[in-house]
Amino acid sequence: MRFSRIIAAWAILGLGWGLCITGAAQDSSRKRERSQTARYKEWLDKDVVYIISEEEKQFFKDLKNDEERESFIEQFWQRRNPDPRSPYNAFKEEHYRRIAYANQHYTSGIPGWRTDRGRVYILWGPPDQTESRPTGGIYYRNHLEGGGSTSVFPFERWWYRHIDGVGDDIELEFVDSSNSGEYRLAMSPDEKDALINVPGAGLTLAEEMGMADKRDRAYFNPSVWYDHTNPQAAGRRTKDGPFDRMERFFAVQRPPKIKFEDLKSVVTTNVTFSNLAYDLKTDYIKLSEDKVMVPITVELSNRDLEFKKDKDFNRAHVNVYGIVTGLTNRIHAEWEDEIARDFIDLYFDTGKDKRSAYQRIIALPPGQRYKLDLVLKDVNSKKVGAMSIGLNVPKYDSPGLQSSTIILANTIGPAPMNATQLDQYVIGDMRVVPNVTAEYIPGQNLVPYMQIYNMEVDQTSDKPSLDIKFVIKKDGKVVEETEDTAANSEQFYYGQRVVLVGRIPLKGVSPGKYTLEIQAVDKISGNSLTTSTDFKVKNPPAVPTQASNPD
Repeated sequence: MRFSRIIAAWAILGLGWGLCITGAAQDSSRKRERSQTARYKEWLDKDVVYIISEEEKQFFKDLKNDEERESFIEQFWQRRNPDPRSPYNAFKEEHYRRIAYANQHYTSGIPGWRTDRGRVYILWGPPDQTESRPTGGIYYRNHLEGGGSTSVFPFERWWYRHIDGVGDDIELEFVDSSNSGEYRLAMSPDEKDALINVPGAGLTLAEEMGMADKRDRAYFNPSVWYDHTNPQAAGRRTKDGPFDRMERFFAVQRPPKIKFEDLKSVVTTNVTFSNLAYDLKTDYIKLSEDKVMVPITVELSNRDLEFKKDKDFNRAHVNVYGIVTGLTNRIHAEWEDEIARDFIDLYFDTGKDKRSAYQRIIALPPGQRYKLDLVLKDVNSKKVGAMSIGLNVPKYDSPGLQSSTIILANTIGPAPMNATQLDQYVIGDMRVVPNVTAEYIPGQNLVPYMQIYNMEVDQTSDKPSLDIKFVIKKDGKVVEETEDTAANSEQFYYGQRVVLVGRIPLKGVSPGKYTLEIQAVDKISGNSLTTSTDFKVKNPPAVPTQASNPD
């Protein structure tokens, strides 16, 4: 009995100890979470408070976890990096240097970074020239300020040769009207005048001569500055106008504009705010001895787009930015474009179930590797989708048969009469619209498009002679094998190339992943090649059934 009591006592003690450990662990976890939360709050409200845009700030507040916040912070700095390809971020380093300088030189009861001088310094860096009167006292106005003498509060005048987004020849005055060491950014040059509200004291030349009254100063009545008969405004510069000063006052306190375009910045940072899903396919077709045509095709589901009503239309707009760079970061192609879709109300529900396609065709030197960065942004929803892939452009100078990639097409038809070489979907004299997802349902036709090069030519007919075989495989095993006939393929001979267009019914093919192989044999030289591409067969969409009415 006593032994049982001892065991029970130890069990209770053990449980209590376990609860203590668990409670301590939970407290520690909560402290870490609070510490992490405080760190992100400090980053937002202190580190970048002057340079972050309202859109960025709101997005950061809406993030759900620390992983997203860390990705955002990384992107935030990379968007502002003068050399996005460099691991050293000069902007970030200079920004934190300016914060340290502001805290060292402008602290006055509040941290230097929170003062007006600190804010302007952090935003725009050191001025090109400064004038400082830390004790104030007697001040002789120049002729632009109206002349005469007065007594002034301590003030500083900063001059910038140029500020991006603000202008040239920027003068700013900071006034310590409380004599506390805190200088406030002034909107008017009269704010430093300690005698501005003292009748008969601190007069301008015009006031001393009886030609004007203090009430004629723009400080009291901004509109009189624009009166050409007002002696107080004589000789003033346009930039000294009260409304110009007001505009400048607010402009120098706004976050500087990011120097990189919105979509291009996503490419250079490789981080996205949100996700717009799309499918991407690239192909390679010989254009000439020194150029390869690279069609870049995109498909989006219309249900992933946000449509807005515009009069009688439901409209969606997607901005497109693409850039192709080589191994040395040289830009070989760069473009901006737009995908637009409009539906009237009658066809809107049907249209949302369809997909939108876009294609850009570029020409690249063969035998090299490139990087394609593609960014799409839904203008209405602000969702962004970014993708980076390698382009390994083949060379077509080897002996023997060679071919382009296989394009599984949605449609193939004649190209428009006025089409140019790199127009969307145009390959030679045909218009080939790819099935980017390469998805089919049983009963549909595979419509492959392919070009074949380096064939021998029959001397009597002056034409090549090719045997073509279409082979469908699943998991490496042959499912279906079809010889080319007039019923399932056509060949078009263009000088140094043969264009092959097939039509392969998917009758007995069950849902799954497959590979289409096109085997070509040159009957004249005996050379052969095999080119392949993957596709999927899916179950047909279910047909909605109507419930029968009860008797």
